[in-house]
Amino acid sequence: MTVEAFFLPLGAQRFAATAAARGPWSPDSLHAGPPAALLGRAVERRSGAREAFRVVRMTFEILRPVPLGEVEVAVQEVQIGRSVELVDAELRTAEGKVAMRAHALRIRVGDESELPELPAIESPVTVPGPEQSRPETFPLPWDEGYHTSMEMRFAHGSAVEPGPAAAWFRMRVPLVADEEPSGLSRVLIAADSGNGISGALDFRRHTYVNPDLTVHLRRPPVGEWVGLDARTSVDQAGIGLADAVLLDEKAVIGRSAQSLFITSR
Repeated sequence: MTVEAFFLPLGAQRFAATAAARGPWSPDSLHAGPPAALLGRAVERRSGAREAFRVVRMTFEILRPVPLGEVEVAVQEVQIGRSVELVDAELRTAEGKVAMRAHALRIRVGDESELPELPAIESPVTVPGPEQSRPETFPLPWDEGYHTSMEMRFAHGSAVEPGPAAAWFRMRVPLVADEEPSGLSRVLIAADSGNGISGALDFRRHTYVNPDLTVHLRRPPVGEWVGLDARTSVDQAGIGLADAVLLDEKAVIGRSAQSLFITSR
């Protein structure tokens, strides 16, 4: 049975993670994309959040696997200034353990009276768009998970071949049931897949888990599709870096980076 969302609300910042969020490493834990997006949602929707501010950077520390089941979100304002905000958020398990921690930087958006002659400078998209790209999914042994809840189309590279790749992602279900996901949510739920699409090593012989994710965002995406043009580099010490350019169908909108812990299966 297809689930209706990645998370079902339980009230008071509590949510039930569904099978739609299941990740690639275990059937009992989540892909980091959906909980990252849930933390981004908490930052945007916190009490007293000012509408004139936009998230321009979020850094996530993944402290332990996020379990499939009940989770809770907590938000704390670190510094609130006239033009800049710093906001922290945590995702906790049902046992109260912190599984993910996020640090968000928000900047006030200027209006036309402040910036009357500022031109928009954008970097063009250099890969085929989603309509010209090839549908593909990750070959995982479970029937339902992130790999089935996200539509993926590859502009180049492949989910099953090592090397750089560019892919487009679109949510098939909402982040939270009965809600329209924000542009930030669409970016964060996709950005953690940079290492997955551009793995430099054979997935069947190695694991490459990221304990962090940093997303810099110039603006939210226009439309439902978010693209990642990603590549991974690996050191012989078993440490890697996955770096991705973030796209919508119009332009480059930001970058993401993940540190990687690499080991043999």
